[in-house]
Amino acid sequence: MSVSMSTRLLAACLLSGGLLLSQAPKPKLDPVKWSLKIEPERAAPGQKVLAHMTAAIDPGWHLYSLTTPRPPTATTIRLPPSPAVAKWTVWAPVPKRAMDPNFKVETETYTEKVEFLLEVELAGSASAGPAELTAQVRYQACNDVQCIPAVGRTAAATLNVDPAAKAAPPVIPAGYTAFHPPPAPPVTQAPAKPPAGTPVAASQGLGQFVAVALGFGFLAIFTPCVFPMIPITMSYFLGAQTGSRRQSVIQAFTFCLGVIVLFTGLGAAVTAILGPFGLTQLGSNRWVNLFIAAVFVAFGLSLLGAFEITVPSGVLTTVTNASYRGGVAGALIMGLAFALASFACTGPFVGTLLAGAAQGGFYWPVLGMFVFSIGLASPFFFLALFPAYLARMPKSGGWLERTKVTLGFLILAAAFKYLSNIDQVNRWNILTRERFLAVWIVMLALAGLYLLGIVRLKDQKDEPLSLARLFAAAAILVLAVSLVPGMFGVRLGELDAYVPAPTGAGLGSGGGSAELKWIKDDYRAALEAARQSGRPVFLSFTGYACTNCHWMESNMFTRPEIASALNNYVLVKLYTDGTDAASEANQKMEETRFGTIAIPFYAIIRPDDTVIGTFDRLTRDAGEFESFLSRGAAAPPTRTS
Repeated sequence: MSVSMSTRLLAACLLSGGLLLSQAPKPKLDPVKWSLKIEPERAAPGQKVLAHMTAAIDPGWHLYSLTTPRPPTATTIRLPPSPAVAKWTVWAPVPKRAMDPNFKVETETYTEKVEFLLEVELAGSASAGPAELTAQVRYQACNDVQCIPAVGRTAAATLNVDPAAKAAPPVIPAGYTAFHPPPAPPVTQAPAKPPAGTPVAASQGLGQFVAVALGFGFLAIFTPCVFPMIPITMSYFLGAQTGSRRQSVIQAFTFCLGVIVLFTGLGAAVTAILGPFGLTQLGSNRWVNLFIAAVFVAFGLSLLGAFEITVPSGVLTTVTNASYRGGVAGALIMGLAFALASFACTGPFVGTLLAGAAQGGFYWPVLGMFVFSIGLASPFFFLALFPAYLARMPKSGGWLERTKVTLGFLILAAAFKYLSNIDQVNRWNILTRERFLAVWIVMLALAGLYLLGIVRLKDQKDEPLSLARLFAAAAILVLAVSLVPGMFGVRLGELDAYVPAPTGAGLGSGGGSAELKWIKDDYRAALEAARQSGRPVFLSFTGYACTNCHWMESNMFTRPEIASALNNYVLVKLYTDGTDAASEANQKMEETRFGTIAIPFYAIIRPDDTVIGTFDRLTRDAGEFESFLSRGAAAPPTRTS
């Protein structure tokens, strides 16, 4: 069979799995048309001009305002850096506020036609001659039955920079309000989004999630339940009755499809059962975390040899017998049987992905399982194309047993992350930061020492220490040692998202955002403090078990420029995932006022209780978050005696 035909089959395999992600009809491509006009068309360096950013909206559709609460996606307009522009401000007309039939919350919208104004101050060093100004806009539009995903567009106009020009200062019409959006990456094309008509949570970190899912799929190949199945399964393909390589590749493609269907179906089932808001709370639910922790402990002990976990033999026998019918149907059923049998080792990977999907949009479980299954099924299709490589694969032996035991230690360590979530949500303070890190350090050390042969399990055979084992053991031991400073309150960077925050009561003397003065679970007290001081309120909807929230507090709020900006606010944290009445009230407030219960979610509030702006995701861009915080400084001061 030719390589081109093989390539087409592989593409068809991926496409078939991708169809599971969305069967919704596509909405109209773009119901909004944008144009840009500059007045006056000629101005001197240092003068101001007014750029008219006009949106023509198709009948029946509406565009969301710059300040509409999530969901949906608010409109953002910006000018990218230009040597001709010193600074700029967006002015927006008053939107219409009404109940949105798609999102079931009050939103702010424009219909038919809306004109945004960009007040642009030219740079004093702007060169004479024509200068092109490009406005970048990102927006979402809906009608009464469907929405388009958030898309990016640009509009451009030319301005003549003339030192001799005399232009009057631009006049902003009545009814317009200034808006200071944060900087954003240049808009070149529409980002990938879930199907139209669905409320979408912020998808910051989607690329990282996909990379982790694919990595988990590849890693799962080397587990004791999967790796020994490769030569057995491939011998079934290559030894088919027809003996045709083409037929073997078709069966491998069908086998691949069976694996993708089962795992992607699992992600779709989780999404359908829990829904978007249920998924948001999945990572904080104590019963979900208890179940995942129990599964991890069971799998970890099984990998360490305490007992063996297998799928009931009756299920596998029935499915395997069906696969012996041969042909495409037999290969498909064999793929399903393989996916079922692999659960004994892939369960921890699947559980981690589904729990991690709670931090993103409600389509993440489907996407995560789809990508994971592609990684898991890939060697079977590859070896069907190039069967000669089958003979070069390492045989099952001592290395696979060492992989199994090492994974057992690591999975037991991961189980404590979910036990820690339960402890934090219930505020028991049993699994403190120091105890949690002690468990991780010990588990990692045991795994490293086991690879070196210093820690031995029953019936372990003596084998020479290979270079690969040495480097793997060294990497694990280095990670274990690097966690020790965290027990004394030192920040751990990215790992702080998964580790309990310092309490100041143990070995650690602080850390995280302890230097900032926060009011906890008392919005009214924060609002009263704002009225007395004239400072705005920085409102943080957060969670005890929210990894993205922990990352922001440990790695963003502690940056000197961010901490300095936050000190200009009255700071209040409202926890939404606890078991107390305060968490329930905070969650209800976030849902009714801002139309979401996703965390982290940040809002800047004037002392008179009006919203200046919101920020709805984790960000690693300090400039973006600092720009958001600058809105409070730009707002008119208010003091109530």
